[in-house]
Amino acid sequence: MHSAVVTPEGDRIRWVELPGESPARVYVHGLGASSGPYFTGVAAHSLLAGRRAMLVDLLGHGISDRPDGFGYTLEAHADALAAALDAAGVTGAEVVAHSMGGSVAIVLAGRYPELVSRLVLVDANLDPLTPERGADGSRGIAAYSEGEFLRGGGWEETRKRAGGHWWATMRLAGRVALHRSAVHLAAGSEPTMREQLLKLELPRTFLLPADDAPLPGADELAASGVSVVAVPDCGHNIMLDNPEAFVRAVAEAAE
Repeated sequence: MHSAVVTPEGDRIRWVELPGESPARVYVHGLGASSGPYFTGVAAHSLLAGRRAMLVDLLGHGISDRPDGFGYTLEAHADALAAALDAAGVTGAEVVAHSMGGSVAIVLAGRYPELVSRLVLVDANLDPLTPERGADGSRGIAAYSEGEFLRGGGWEETRKRAGGHWWATMRLAGRVALHRSAVHLAAGSEPTMREQLLKLELPRTFLLPADDAPLPGADELAASGVSVVAVPDCGHNIMLDNPEAFVRAVAEAAE
């Protein structure tokens, strides 16, 4: 396990590495998740092996620290991730990022272009969301006030809706971190993640479940150079539901 201090208060981001050649391939998980459980199997696949692989846990998640004083905006997550990559000696990485992690990766690429050479976004959030009581995922978490989530039953209600797999990693996340990350993900960035993605000047691939195609705004994304790839036989967790197709898509994006 590796780590780096990423805040003035000494909070650490931690990650697991698979050895290999540069440039690194950096894997970033989604809200309430952890990169190890979501990405280790595909990162070690023969089509992707041989490159240095960093399975990074964002602040507040997984094996990283869970400071309550951190803001957990997309920009703050991106800045902390940049500090970790800089400490790890990474430049020009290929970033493979899922869901909220994809939103963070877009912001990272815009703010720190020297750190990112390619983006592979895995069903990432591109637009602000409308919080909704009882909804699944980040929309449901963001519908609570912080007090409601921490002390008014929101955490327990979210646990009941999460499902076994998501709960396995969500229970490792800090509760403040989970709520604030969801709120800021729902609010989005300024400019929006989609607007930033359209303007980036680097290779970009967006993977989505085939059942969810067509991706809203796919024509505009394609016109800006984003390769939109529909992956069959999967849901939101593409790398877990159809790892072989996921690996092929990531490998093709790197060609």
